[in-house]
Amino acid sequence: MALEDAKNQMDHAFTRDDLKGPSFELTFGGALSFLRRKYTKDLTGVDIAVTGVPFDQAVTNRPGTRLGPRAIREASALQAPDPPYGWPYDVLSERSIIDYGDLAFDYANVPAFPAALTAHVKGILDAGAASVVLGGDHYISFPILKAYAEKFGPISLLQFDAHTDTWVDDDMSRVDHGTMFYKAVKSGVVDPASSVQVGIRTSNADTLGVTIIDAREVHEKGAGAAVRKIRSVLGNRPCYLSFDIDALDPAYAPGTGTPVWGGLTSAQAATMLRDLAGINIRGGDVVEVSPPFDTTGATAIAGAHVATEILSLLGWRMREEGQG
Repeated sequence: MALEDAKNQMDHAFTRDDLKGPSFELTFGGALSFLRRKYTKDLTGVDIAVTGVPFDQAVTNRPGTRLGPRAIREASALQAPDPPYGWPYDVLSERSIIDYGDLAFDYANVPAFPAALTAHVKGILDAGAASVVLGGDHYISFPILKAYAEKFGPISLLQFDAHTDTWVDDDMSRVDHGTMFYKAVKSGVVDPASSVQVGIRTSNADTLGVTIIDAREVHEKGAGAAVRKIRSVLGNRPCYLSFDIDALDPAYAPGTGTPVWGGLTSAQAATMLRDLAGINIRGGDVVEVSPPFDTTGATAIAGAHVATEILSLLGWRMREEGQG
């Protein structure tokens, strides 16, 4: 059956009728969407909407993450049609998932960008779907979190990153990918007491009450211990998962703006994400994929896998809640 499907399927991003099920389209051909999901702006009956935010005006170092969503979509084609490995179910067959396309914004009007992104994600949430966002630099998480906090109240943050991104900045109008979680905590969007940052390996004296699991702790105590600690902090509170690709060591993800050695391995990240099944995740993002700094495409491949794991975590939570 798969062979026959492969012979006849093409441009599934536009031609598929069902929002569920695998795609056997040639990995090297056809119109690109994330995991060959249907490309549509119709949120009717949708469980999860994958959307891109090609924004990198907030970077402090190397730019290029505006090209991240496109590269992640392309890399995701390498995963189809297999169900995500290591899960006892196939989120692509069980949940209605679409590619909602990219946020439209005026690249020359940066001050207007945050509100546009918050409204974009709010539209997804108001339709009853969860969002998985492909970035873009890490600043985008702040406007996204505002939409989630509006629906769920102060939300728990599970952040994989080399940097805490909580450097002091009391000017809420500044658009900066190194200070947005300071602002998120100070503005009441994120609850620091039930939030965790994993993979940290840069100095920042004030943790704002957020639990830190630095990269060395993961290396020395193992991914399993990190998962147990994460669960103990998150509890069953609604949480948002933000994965900065520089959480991975540059050996695994060189295509990013602020690479730091000593990071997580791909295997550690995969183990932690899969073993977090059952957390009360409500949405997530993968950010800071900068294709110009990785000619191999490995960073975008990692980003596509992370996004797929976030889909699976969301689908597992929906399963446990008995959603149809």
